[in-house]
Amino acid sequence: MTEATGGVARLRARLLGPAPGARAAAWGWWGPLIVMALGGIIRVIRLGQPTSLVFDETYYVKQGWSLIKFGVEMDIKPGLEEPDVLFTAGNPDVFGTAPDMVVHPPVGKWMIGLGQWLFGVENPFSWRVAAAVVGTLSILMVGRAAWRMFHNPLLATAAATLLAVDGHHFVHSRTGLLDIFVMFWALAAFCLLLIDRDHGRRRLAARVGDRLPGLGSMSWGPGLGIRWWRVAAGVSLGLCIGTKWSGLFFLAVFGLMTVWWDMGARRAAGAEQWFLGSLVRDGIPAFLQMVPVALVTYLASWVGWFGTDHGYKRQWAADNPASGFGSLVPDPLRSLWAYHQEVMSFHVGLANEHAWSSNPWSWIIQGRPTLFYARWPKLGESGCEVSDCVTYIASLGNLFVWWGATLGLLVVTFMWLIGRDWRAGAALSGLVAGWLPWFMYQTRTIYSFYAVAFVPWLVLIVTYCLALAYGRAEDSAARRRWGAAVVILYLAAAVALFIWYYPVYTAQTMPRGDWEMRMWFDFWN
Repeated sequence: MTEATGGVARLRARLLGPAPGARAAAWGWWGPLIVMALGGIIRVIRLGQPTSLVFDETYYVKQGWSLIKFGVEMDIKPGLEEPDVLFTAGNPDVFGTAPDMVVHPPVGKWMIGLGQWLFGVENPFSWRVAAAVVGTLSILMVGRAAWRMFHNPLLATAAATLLAVDGHHFVHSRTGLLDIFVMFWALAAFCLLLIDRDHGRRRLAARVGDRLPGLGSMSWGPGLGIRWWRVAAGVSLGLCIGTKWSGLFFLAVFGLMTVWWDMGARRAAGAEQWFLGSLVRDGIPAFLQMVPVALVTYLASWVGWFGTDHGYKRQWAADNPASGFGSLVPDPLRSLWAYHQEVMSFHVGLANEHAWSSNPWSWIIQGRPTLFYARWPKLGESGCEVSDCVTYIASLGNLFVWWGATLGLLVVTFMWLIGRDWRAGAALSGLVAGWLPWFMYQTRTIYSFYAVAFVPWLVLIVTYCLALAYGRAEDSAARRRWGAAVVILYLAAAVALFIWYYPVYTAQTMPRGDWEMRMWFDFWN
């Protein structure tokens, strides 16, 4: 077998590509790290503004604090007419004694609550600091994902930069909503699976080369044992699902993707029955190392609900005794299942009118960015120095990311299906998991701000196209210089557009005319 593949070193190079140089590898870290630091700074500046609850913070910020205080989400005191006013004024004692029927799992709210516990719930900074932290970390993570895909420091830095200056991601990084945490845990799983891909291929190359007894015939290829990076990805996906159930789609798509990568590896290593071998020796272990791990992680995220007796439907099983096989299921799990059934009915049946709802067809082209906050001060109010001003927060994405990815979708899809480039498929995976499932719920009330969950993969689609513009390693130096210039100019344009829209991302008071110059289309306001 080593003769057929040209030795372990040649097989490893075939499976992983040429090893990058030490200088490139160092800048593959330093470039995204520098961008992360700058992106983090702009995310925490004026993080406590506005001082009032913004958009759906009215739910998740209060629920996060309820989890810290009571272990579960409690309902508002009966008869309390303006709980947001009290909460914003520094009086968070707005909860009654009845549990609240909440429609999303607790992970994201626990993370918001941790920020409130650390920095004081009276400080609006505390409501949003967890979102700012994961938003900042995700800049480095997408840069490192791009490094593993392209092994080029300029492209890794480009990916980090594009995420840092995307307005949709930026606004979510400064708001106490849940979707930024869905994005974070999905991206963490994706990065872990990229690491697993490299480690698994190194292990495959070594075992094929060694041909140790008991590793199996090369009709299937050797087994690779427990892959701990894949297990860690299962934990991340469990936390993603524990933030919103939409994380289930990431578990399904990423699980298939990682086995698809293994199939390609076995085929490249010379396994005769690579498809069947990968199904048995990669697919089954991948399922066992990810799905049960994600399930256990998800259940563990309900620790507050399990650990108390006053959560919503916590005592349902005691009031509804089971018979037959149902009696074998512990009462807490039966109660949680009944709770989940009620939540599912809510989600499927949600169809109320809302001015900022949007069809998923429009999300990727930024057809209806969600309005998070708006005030219309007059002269002398809130720093307004003209007759009419606007204070605004809209989740408007950077068009060099969103429109660039819209055009790049055709390129990346072609390169995956026809060019058989795994990197193109990896860039598409987040859209398949984070965007396409919403087309099944077009009659449900949904919003474009959900799209933050797949922003990193839009960035990777644009980065893939920039990689084509940059050129291949074997291209001439002049060709690569021109390619680098194209990449840098594209990034400069994206940064400039972000600076132009910065006031409408951060609730800065501006003259109405300045605001109108930024609202290019009627459907943006």
